[in-house]
Amino acid sequence: MSRSAKAPRPQRPAKSARTTRAANGRRIRLLLVDDHPVVREGLRSCLAAHANLHVVGEAASGEEAVVKATRLKPDLVLMDINLPGINGLEATRQLRQLMPAVKVLVLTVQGGREYVSQVARHGAQGYMLKDASPDELARAIVAVHHGQAVFSHQLSEVLALPDSTQLLTPREREVLTRIAQGERGKDIARCFGVSPSTIKTLRERLMRKLGRHSIAALTKYALEQGLIAPPAARSRSV
Repeated sequence: MSRSAKAPRPQRPAKSARTTRAANGRRIRLLLVDDHPVVREGLRSCLAAHANLHVVGEAASGEEAVVKATRLKPDLVLMDINLPGINGLEATRQLRQLMPAVKVLVLTVQGGREYVSQVARHGAQGYMLKDASPDELARAIVAVHHGQAVFSHQLSEVLALPDSTQLLTPREREVLTRIAQGERGKDIARCFGVSPSTIKTLRERLMRKLGRHSIAALTKYALEQGLIAPPAARSRSV
């Protein structure tokens, strides 16, 4: 063979769409927050297929999420709600105070209207359910990273339903809030200048309207609807 002759170069495989998108810009740095190691491993595995996403760390609690986010400085935190210690909502609130530039996308099994309102109130930019496909989750991450608000389509259907709190009068809402905060009936009555029996009647009416037939159930409802702060947040504000 002549020295001037060159062997043909092997053809390189064409880049996938995901690889091409990643090459056009910096990868999105992610912190995964979930108390189940299997869930975190599954998330890491499915997100690894997207070259524009890069998992920089994991956390198993709300406190750990805040500490690691401060140290690792991710672009986006993928946050579960049900966490040991401070929950995902409180962790989100703290993160948004400490690192306003960091986006938070909640990923959870909780799909009720009450959680959506709390998530937005605590500063998260998106809310996805854990039954989302890997590609759907990846698209949500990219959208939130670019400043869009993203919610699972199932949540859009939930939000289209009537809001049960609209059934309450302003007085009923205030009484519900005070009950949920642990105030006694006679103290609530004194605040409104009415008799304790009037507050008892209001409480019974609230139970009928909302289908919650105990003080504990009313308190849980008020918490879910964002009428009161989670216990962890209240204890820190004192």
